[in-house]
Amino acid sequence: MLSRPRAAVGIGLSTLLVGLALLAPIVAPHDPLAQARGDELASPSLRFPFGTDELGRDILSRVLFGARISLMVALLSVLIASVVGVLIGLVGGYFGGRWDAVIMRLTDTILAFPAILLAMAIVSLLGPSSLSAMLAVAIVSIPTYARLSRSSVLAEREREYVEASRAMGAADRRIIFRTILPNTLTPVVIQITISMGYAVLLEAGLSFLGLGTQPPAPSWGAMLFSSSSYLHQAPWYGLYPGVFLTVLILGLNFISEGVQEVYSPRA
Repeated sequence: MLSRPRAAVGIGLSTLLVGLALLAPIVAPHDPLAQARGDELASPSLRFPFGTDELGRDILSRVLFGARISLMVALLSVLIASVVGVLIGLVGGYFGGRWDAVIMRLTDTILAFPAILLAMAIVSLLGPSSLSAMLAVAIVSIPTYARLSRSSVLAEREREYVEASRAMGAADRRIIFRTILPNTLTPVVIQITISMGYAVLLEAGLSFLGLGTQPPAPSWGAMLFSSSSYLHQAPWYGLYPGVFLTVLILGLNFISEGVQEVYSPRA
């Protein structure tokens, strides 16, 4: 991975942002919720390196704490989606028949809707919050993992080592989780790296629309939305959360490219 320049850059950028997010309580110069009366929409300075928002809150501190929310939502949503999706794909691909048909039709139904619209509908039912955004991102991502896992299982279940396990009397559960699963994880790992950047972007989109993280909690998407009303007065307001969001997604995409090159080398 590190021998590939783009992957190395991606790892470096992502590690830097993850480190800043984890150390936000230490490195942030101010409380992200504290309001400095009289310093509303202040330009960048030594006291406020990124300036302040319309309520006098330090933008740098809010960007750093907002990174924690974006990364947490992305990580947990991808974890939930991958675990649930892989389990569904394993069961459907191994047993086939009616269960497989029902599972695949359900995933096809979910995939028929644009992800952002389906996520908006889910959050509308659950109520706007970071937890709702996380569950929405997870639900819209499950079909991808389910179909990916199922296709791998279909290719593996007829192989000799699986037949040998059956002949030795191994239970279906053991065959699925001890024999087939380890040999179907490579495409799942690749998909996880791809999904991380997409999850960050989707969470930011939901927050931008007011359906994700709710004020006064800091969120990159919500900050971008609020800054749109002050583009002429404070152009720096939306610049910094936008740059951090771009850098994080770019870093995650570079990592996903490196993982694909490692696990799917070109001939």
